[in-house]
Amino acid sequence: EHVERIRTLTRRGFYDGTPFHRVIEGFMAQGGDPTGTGRGGSDLPNLPAEFTNKYRFLRGVCGMARTAQDRDSANSQFFITFAPAPNLDGDYTIWGRVVSGMDAVDKIKRGAPPNGMVQNPDKLIRARLVNA
Repeated sequence: EHVERIRTLTRRGFYDGTPFHRVIEGFMAQGGDPTGTGRGGSDLPNLPAEFTNKYRFLRGVCGMARTAQDRDSANSQFFITFAPAPNLDGDYTIWGRVVSGMDAVDKIKRGAPPNGMVQNPDKLIRARLVNA
């Protein structure tokens, strides 16, 4: 369901112009919230968690963001890991990975500690689907 959600929102143009509002050095870049506050989402219902032991949070893995209190609260927000994050394994849904262009991800403007919220954040210019 998470992969289909990303596809649906991308086809709608939902992600175009959205900021990477939370970016933590050595950890991850989070986006997918049109409000840039970390509290926004799409008009679609939240998704139930989809965990697997098969995949791990390695560098460049894409996961769905959710609230800390509710594992079934993923909606539109996502994150990309800068480095392995085994503490996330089995606790956040993995929906993809960066297969090229990680150099662009590495250049996303970092936020301030401790929460990584970014002032004047970099934005995802245009999200598109390609056959992989």
